[in-house]
Amino acid sequence: MSSRILIIVALAILGAGFFIYSSLVSRWFEVDDRRRTPAERFRDGLDFMPTSTPILFGHHFASIAGAGPIVGPILAASYGWLGVFLWLVLGAVFAGGVHDMGSIMASLRHDGRSIGEILRQYLGPQAQKLFLLFATATLILVVAAFDVIVAKTFVASPPVATASVLFLVLALVFGILYYRVGLPLPLITVFGLCGLAASIFLGFKFPLRLPEIYWRLLLFIYVFLASVLPIWLLLQPRDYLNAFLLYALLFGAFLGLLIGAPEVRLPAFTGFTNEIGPFFPLLFVITSCGAISGFHSLVGSGTTARQVARESQARYVGYGAMLLEGLLGVISLCAVVGLSLADYKGLLKTQGPITTFATGVAGFFASLGIPVEKGKAFAALAVSAFALTSLDTATRVSRFMLEELFAREGEHVSTSRSRVVFTLVVVGLSAALAFSGAWQKIWPLMGSANQLLAALALLSLTVWLMATGRPFAFVSLPAIFMLAVTLTALAILFRKNLGSGHLLLSVLALGLLALTVFLLVVSVRKFLERR
Repeated sequence: MSSRILIIVALAILGAGFFIYSSLVSRWFEVDDRRRTPAERFRDGLDFMPTSTPILFGHHFASIAGAGPIVGPILAASYGWLGVFLWLVLGAVFAGGVHDMGSIMASLRHDGRSIGEILRQYLGPQAQKLFLLFATATLILVVAAFDVIVAKTFVASPPVATASVLFLVLALVFGILYYRVGLPLPLITVFGLCGLAASIFLGFKFPLRLPEIYWRLLLFIYVFLASVLPIWLLLQPRDYLNAFLLYALLFGAFLGLLIGAPEVRLPAFTGFTNEIGPFFPLLFVITSCGAISGFHSLVGSGTTARQVARESQARYVGYGAMLLEGLLGVISLCAVVGLSLADYKGLLKTQGPITTFATGVAGFFASLGIPVEKGKAFAALAVSAFALTSLDTATRVSRFMLEELFAREGEHVSTSRSRVVFTLVVVGLSAALAFSGAWQKIWPLMGSANQLLAALALLSLTVWLMATGRPFAFVSLPAIFMLAVTLTALAILFRKNLGSGHLLLSVLALGLLALTVFLLVVSVRKFLERR
């Protein structure tokens, strides 16, 4: 079978999901453009700011599309391509898209606050505080890990470092020209794309070489500024421009797949268990962001909802970006399906998932006449750019979480003091984890913690819709499935780590299990009370 079939089928299912299913989801969420959004009601030019759909889509997509939809499907392919493919396309349509759009809609209806506010209103303040503490801790771990990952990438690829620094300068100029000078978006976009191309060219001409520790420190300074500066000045334009790198990657890889159409050699199914563990639940945990990701709910109910100008944007930005990420996941899968099982395992062991992805995409680009080495370098640049985007977005969202956690009832706008203090807390804790190496001890739990966030977000959406008398089965069914996945995965991790003597991971897994069970019990109790 040709991989061309996989990408065409994926595009058909994802397209139908957007045009048919997301229309139903919009109706069930009662999307209404006549409602004033938090961005309009609380506009401050800092966090709350009505934004056009193209810029908001680029910002949101760049924020959620980190390395997850690339690494996850490639690692999960060890179970065979069929299960990963089905979960990517069906999961994105019926779980991830609903989760992402629902998180934005819930935030819009609750003054731009996070999922934690839903839990406070319908399950009580204790549920809110537990969720916010868990979400903030997860984000701080992400900031620590990605600081190290991006720094190592800059050391290994100095041209990427130069291009990334120039991207930041370009974003500042873009924000000023668009929001302060008032240049039209098409014109400023052309300018930005030319600047992107020039940055990449200059990156290869003048590679920037610094020791890893310097990059780590500079990255922490950067994310501090990205968190406290107005959203329009740095974060939003950088994400908007960076999104075009991924658009180009997706378009080029898609065309290359259609033209080259490598044969599928990887087995469709390799068995119900392997060296990683059992097919259920680990395939659904490892595949991660390409189908559903809890991190998306934090971004959607964090930065994105505070920039929505009309409620209908939630469908295009939330649901649409998730489907595009699902397509990226399928392309990542296609990067390895042309390998035999032995070659796949050998390449993964020697090169790792990122380089394996870059090598596969370079092969797709070669079908378009682009040299393999240049295609590989471009793919690596795109991945590193989005790792940096996840880093700065996670820092800003962490600040929002802490502000919400310590806010008095009714407060919803940041102060200059809270922005600086809480960002310093996030950066300080993340730096401690990064420089001590402690993040590596906790990171094995990250996949399960991320999917647990998704399960809890879906659970909170179910409670909200139920409490307001609206249909909720379209949210509760994926919530039940994700709860089953995460509870089983955490139980397996607890048993595995306890047996191998990893006491810290065992205690953390048990704590996450307890948190899930607590919120589930409270939700069921509320459901029975309302019935």
